[in-house]
Amino acid sequence: MATDQLSTTFAALADPTRRAILARLAHGEATVNELAAPFEVSLQAVSKHLKVLEQAGLVSRGRTRQWRPCRLEARPLAVVAGWVGEYRQFWEAGFDRLDEHLREIQATARENDG
Repeated sequence: MATDQLSTTFAALADPTRRAILARLAHGEATVNELAAPFEVSLQAVSKHLKVLEQAGLVSRGRTRQWRPCRLEARPLAVVAGWVGEYRQFWEAGFDRLDEHLREIQATARENDG
């Protein structure tokens, strides 16, 4: 069964270790050893996380002699941001209603104190 890109991206982002790897890669390229350093997991486990991120298009690996740097690929994140952005109006309307409700409560409290 084919999975859409957005679902694949969200599945890759669902794991905190993978999100931490992406956060590190946002600062620049890194090797698997460098990415594994802060985690108490094996290199094999980090490699599996990288494979999931690669399949989602979030990470690519280069090849420079023996060094295979990993780098962040932001396009899938832009797709996620666009999808989430479609709901921004909904959230903002909810916040506007909450603000109005809080103003009403404060006004009522001032009237009762006065």
